[in-house]
Amino acid sequence: MDLNKIKVLLFDDNKVLREFLAEIINDSNEYILVGASENCLNLKKDIEASNPDVVIMDISMPKMNGIEAVRKLRLLFPDLPILMQTMFDDDDNIFNAIAAGANGYILKHVEPNQLLQAIKDVYEGGSPMTPSVARRVLNHLQQKGHEKEDFKLTAKETEVLQLLVKGLPHKQIADKMNITYDTVRCHVKKIYEKLHVSSMTEAVAKAIHHGMYQI
Repeated sequence: MDLNKIKVLLFDDNKVLREFLAEIINDSNEYILVGASENCLNLKKDIEASNPDVVIMDISMPKMNGIEAVRKLRLLFPDLPILMQTMFDDDDNIFNAIAAGANGYILKHVEPNQLLQAIKDVYEGGSPMTPSVARRVLNHLQQKGHEKEDFKLTAKETEVLQLLVKGLPHKQIADKMNITYDTVRCHVKKIYEKLHVSSMTEAVAKAIHHGMYQI
């Protein structure tokens, strides 16, 4: 196994799709599929056996759906990046998946290169979303209104946070702001402390809800 490749573990009950995604991932230069399962009944065992860098999770699966699985994974492996890939773009599934702790949410109709980029983005700390999904999230939270609160973020921290909301991974943020990757990580750590959150998903949701995202 090439240790330089991003290791991906897939959960999806559709055999044809599993084989299709396996081909896409394994034919790439940067990724390798280390496991694929048709259900989530052996989550802990599957993770420990394959030691993935990123998990791709379907929502609609028998016996345990993907949202329930994400909740369990967050308890067992709190830092493991999880990318939801599903046919469902309704509000309930989107927000339940995000609330459960998913780091990204894309639809199954995306092009192969978009899937691979989403895997890379979530691996690097981003929160990739299919554009239609991102619009739903923004519209929903904007309609609820913003609770004004001063978290005392610096100008740089605010800029980093806004780029995180847009789904940019740490490396792209560093390039865009002309700072180092480690500096971005330091800013993110401070943002977590000031917003009183422990994950990227929580930080993004709180930023939008409190009006810190500039449309």
